[in-house]
Amino acid sequence: MPGYTKERSSIVVIGLSVHTAPVEMREKLAIPEAEMPRAIGELCGLNHIEEAAVLSTCNRMEIYVVALSQHRGVKEVTEWMSKTSGIPVSEICEHRFLLYNKDATQHLFEVSAGLDSLVLGEGQILAQVRQVVKAGEGVLGFGRNISGLFKHAITVGKRVRTETNIAAGAVSVSSAAVELAFMKLPESSHTTARMLVVGAGKMGKLVIKHLVAKGCTKMVVVNRSEEKVAAIREEMKGVEIIYRPFTDMLACSAEADVIFTSTASETPLFLKEHVKDLPPVSSEVGGLRLFIDISVPRNVGSCVTDVEGARVYNVDDLKEVVAANKEDRLRKAMEAQAIITEELKQFEAWRDSLETVPTIKKLRAYADRIRLAELEKCLSKMGVDIPKKTRKAVDDLSRGIVNKLLHGPMQHLRCDGNDGRTLNEALENMNALNRMFGLESDLSLVEQKIRAKVEQSQK
Repeated sequence: MPGYTKERSSIVVIGLSVHTAPVEMREKLAIPEAEMPRAIGELCGLNHIEEAAVLSTCNRMEIYVVALSQHRGVKEVTEWMSKTSGIPVSEICEHRFLLYNKDATQHLFEVSAGLDSLVLGEGQILAQVRQVVKAGEGVLGFGRNISGLFKHAITVGKRVRTETNIAAGAVSVSSAAVELAFMKLPESSHTTARMLVVGAGKMGKLVIKHLVAKGCTKMVVVNRSEEKVAAIREEMKGVEIIYRPFTDMLACSAEADVIFTSTASETPLFLKEHVKDLPPVSSEVGGLRLFIDISVPRNVGSCVTDVEGARVYNVDDLKEVVAANKEDRLRKAMEAQAIITEELKQFEAWRDSLETVPTIKKLRAYADRIRLAELEKCLSKMGVDIPKKTRKAVDDLSRGIVNKLLHGPMQHLRCDGNDGRTLNEALENMNALNRMFGLESDLSLVEQKIRAKVEQSQK
């Protein structure tokens, strides 16, 4: 194609997940929900980034952006990740994954459907994708492409779950934690092992629910306030849930065989010095006190592994649990892929259609300006006392001519995936119409944006 053609803005995902990066790294990069608008603002302040969103969970930290240049956009986002986390760029590069456009879209759709989770089909991730949309509402950089992408991902997640029933028998991180505890405990102690849950937030509550589902009838819950624990107790009728404040945490740990931690604490709650003096647990429960830590950042320091009589499991260890139920879920995952492929086509067509929207609008406005000017001339020649009916007939005639003339060019600008027209053809037609009718070309907009951002950064 002659003349300057822009590199089309790309959707890019720069991510670190449980599959590519250790928990130590992910916890430094984790971004709390309250910080989301600030993060989006900072990312969109980078020279080559137009829109942004962050998906930060205990298993992944993924940044989705619309970048004016793939290479430069990735470089800028990686540098920003390094700056906010203190992790050197080289280390991030070693553990990150990069996906562009269709691959990035497919990845988010798979994530939302639970296909990329440790536990295939787990439902929590869909709620977390929804949360991104909620947190992005009204934030300037959560723009049309990215919000469209995340909203479409929610649709995909819902469709996959209802049509394949992939979530049946699937477990979330919290239920995987309970599964793990029961895998490690001798079967004879399943009903007698003393359970302690530290933190009664969303994850803690789910741990309690899964413990109850496994037949636990008594447990101790340590939390800052009693309010949440009382609400859970109210919900779980017939189960003895004993509340203790944080100050009693170590005393409660001394009387527990299995300790689940899921608090938002930025620093570890359990270190070697806290655990080494705890009384040993009985041989009936295997002689080992189990710490199952599902928090990111971690609540149990890795130094606790050195303590004899203690075993520590974190989110990365939950991979063990996932071995169960695999075949059935893999079959459902294949069905889910078919849904994703279908939805991917729809999303790509929607994105393609956005490319030519400005030209379609300008061409309509241009034609309408001419029509109105000619209509005025015609009506003024016809004198003042024109009947309403005649005026309407002339107006309708002018509209009819314009619409019929525009119909062909408009069709050639649309590429919604229904006809064989490719995006390239539509873009060639767009450039041709821009030249023919002297419509202000959108190509220069990208150049202007880059220049403006570069100038801004030099001030």
